[in-house]
Amino acid sequence: MMPRLCRVIAFRRRTFIKAAVQAVAAVVCFAGTAMAADAQHAYPKLFGTSETRSDNIKTFPKWTDMLARHHAEEKRGDAGCVPTRFSRCSVADWLAFLDGEKRKDRPAQLADVNNFINLHPYIFDKLNYWQTPREFALHDGDCKDYSIGKYFSLKYLGWDTEDLRVVVVQDLNLRVAHAVLAVYINGAIMILDNQARQIVRADSIRHYQPFYSINESSWWLHKPS
Repeated sequence: MMPRLCRVIAFRRRTFIKAAVQAVAAVVCFAGTAMAADAQHAYPKLFGTSETRSDNIKTFPKWTDMLARHHAEEKRGDAGCVPTRFSRCSVADWLAFLDGEKRKDRPAQLADVNNFINLHPYIFDKLNYWQTPREFALHDGDCKDYSIGKYFSLKYLGWDTEDLRVVVVQDLNLRVAHAVLAVYINGAIMILDNQARQIVRADSIRHYQPFYSINESSWWLHKPS
């Protein structure tokens, strides 16, 4: 493996694992007050793990900062755009694509959103900056940014955010940290991955070991069953 690639992989691993360690610490700190039961949700096991839920998403400041920027962008609205040789209207194109998806059924929306977002070039992010979907539309990004883009695309189409989670995993084959979107639908978990063209069931994947998953209201710590 090339030295530079080794450094890239090591950096991604350290960055995501640091967040996972913080998550474990949060479980210890908030076990008495912040852990919420999932009795009202019959979640299947994600990659075969047991999970513990907390509603304290402030444990993940990069995620909450991204949410705040996203809500500010939504409130501000999107200016009109005329494409030129040096300026693409990527945000307008993304929103137009989503508007065209509104009447499709859910399996079609999943496939189309996964394919549309995956068209973006992969850009390594050494600063671990969590982009809003509009920032991603303009600048491209890495695995977490693909997952965020898919999350908010499905939310725009009316999906319940309780059925959507960005999941930080360890890729056991590549030995690198990674992020995917998990979608809970019809009693199954479907995985939207920038490294795969096809959407597959989580229970068919053996090489992902989740650290934590998160949405706008909660996060889950994952441990082997």
